[in-house]
Amino acid sequence: MLTEICAEIRNYFSLREDKILGEFAVVDGAITPSVDLDDGQYYRIIGSVHNDGVHSDVDTLIDEGYFRGAVWKMRVPQTVIELSNDIAAWQAENGSAQSANMSPFSSESFGGYSYTKGSRANGESVAVTWQEMFRERLNPYRRVNVL
Repeated sequence: MLTEICAEIRNYFSLREDKILGEFAVVDGAITPSVDLDDGQYYRIIGSVHNDGVHSDVDTLIDEGYFRGAVWKMRVPQTVIELSNDIAAWQAENGSAQSANMSPFSSESFGGYSYTKGSRANGESVAVTWQEMFRERLNPYRRVNVL
């Protein structure tokens, strides 16, 4: 979920000196040459066929031969990790096609149960996404420009 969140807010919590460019491989589930990470630190892989995205130092990666790319050491605040957990829990409960939230219908009623979704000004029904649901909590971490 952290990969999707960082993409949404355009913030990978990395400084220029945290970005390592070069040739890497993944052998026995670990990136090589190894990247010096603190315990629990997150990092982003770019340019890999199987492992692009955000990972933590405890993740096991999919083995692959050499690729030209980058590894960005990340400085993710604990509040963003907690937010990521909250979003993942919400998504697990509300993100499936079977949930009322994702239903194509604006209202339904059956067997004494009914619901009505909100709508936009043009009358279009609103399916609430995690991006909309957590917008206010995500906003402080958004970046306008990505370096």
